[in-house]
Amino acid sequence: MSRSYVMAKPRVNRGFLWRVSLIAGLGGILYGFDVGIIAAALVFVRSTFALSTQMQELVVSVVPIGTMAGAILGGIVSDRLGRRSTLLWSGAIFIFGSILAPVSPNVATLIVARLLLGVAIGFTSVTAPVYVSELAPPQSRGTLIGFYQFALTLGIVLANVVGYWLAGQHAWRLMFGLGALPAVVFFFLVLTVPESPRWLYAQGRVKEAERVLLSYADEAGAKELLADIEVASRTKVDRRWSVLWTPAVRRGLLIAVGFVVLQQFTGINAVIYYGPQIFALAGITSNENAIFAALLVSVMNMLATIIALFLVDRLGRKPLLYAGLSGMMASLFVLAYSFQHAAALGHSMGVVATVCLVVYITCCAASMGPIAWILVSEVFPLRVRGRGAAAATLGYGISNTVVSLTFLSVLQRVGTAMTFAMFGVCCLVTLAFVRWVVPETKGMELESISAAPAEMLS
Repeated sequence: MSRSYVMAKPRVNRGFLWRVSLIAGLGGILYGFDVGIIAAALVFVRSTFALSTQMQELVVSVVPIGTMAGAILGGIVSDRLGRRSTLLWSGAIFIFGSILAPVSPNVATLIVARLLLGVAIGFTSVTAPVYVSELAPPQSRGTLIGFYQFALTLGIVLANVVGYWLAGQHAWRLMFGLGALPAVVFFFLVLTVPESPRWLYAQGRVKEAERVLLSYADEAGAKELLADIEVASRTKVDRRWSVLWTPAVRRGLLIAVGFVVLQQFTGINAVIYYGPQIFALAGITSNENAIFAALLVSVMNMLATIIALFLVDRLGRKPLLYAGLSGMMASLFVLAYSFQHAAALGHSMGVVATVCLVVYITCCAASMGPIAWILVSEVFPLRVRGRGAAAATLGYGISNTVVSLTFLSVLQRVGTAMTFAMFGVCCLVTLAFVRWVVPETKGMELESISAAPAEMLS
């Protein structure tokens, strides 16, 4: 294969790259915490404010609504002001939203606070994986970007630990308020990292880009990386949204947006958001026990993500997706069958539901979870990467909103068994999408992926 598609491995300071990934990953922890904390907090918020089913769905779904707004605005800020500046803005908004939520005197204020947290999540989702991808060498890019997803799952675990710890006190305000602590740490740590060299080069700041590269790569590696950036940057950053529909970008848009949308329709965030309610339907009636079961699921979510981090650059993206989606589909169909025959299962239904959801979340976390954001950061050319990531985050937000805003209502209308069977069918559709649409990008230099012929990425 020619150098147009695979480059030599430059020597890099891996400590620097891991430091940058850890800081960007802290944004993932904030994301996961604010997504995960609602599962435990909602149990008590709904009684505090006497929320109807529809209002519960709104309190949950307002975060992905904010994520959509943040994706659009964050994509613009990321391309115009830089990746680092966008992460700083997200940190500031995280801090404000995390302070406003616990002092909310009514549900309207709480909704505004969670909307702001969603905006911060949109900023982070658009920027953090792209930022890391633009610093990472190709041989470790998947692992380093995937660390963001691991951080997200860690944030969900922390949220469930906090929820379980404070459940006995019904202290939902403190549950929300503790999110301000990592937000402050994130903001100040972002101040210590450099701007993306690829973004700097695209702005004509070549010397600055070279200095950043030399700060973590040897001289030969820095020159090689700079040469590839130069080739990729001959076309300036295009700030028009319409460019996403051009033939050169359209394929990447289909891959990125299609994959994240399908990810949501396999039910992953419905399980994260409504875990305690699902376990209550399975016969676990104690709030503390239901939250503990949700905590167990989130722990497996985090541990399985580690598997993906070790394998994604060794086995590749598609083998992990085939295995993960097959396991997700099987566990969802077993869960649907079990709910259909819940009466016969009796008290063991709670155990069956817990096992099925643990298997489901494990398979998802070892495949779709991290690979979604790896693909988003890989498949767009540099000149539209910020806009492309924003479009993918927007698609994620829309599909996330649809699922979270309708999940409880769908459960009431078609039943629990049919709801999970529908998620299983979506896994089957996603398998077909992976087979025929999603590329294998393992080991490829970032700028070459969008330029490679489709047959070379299958």
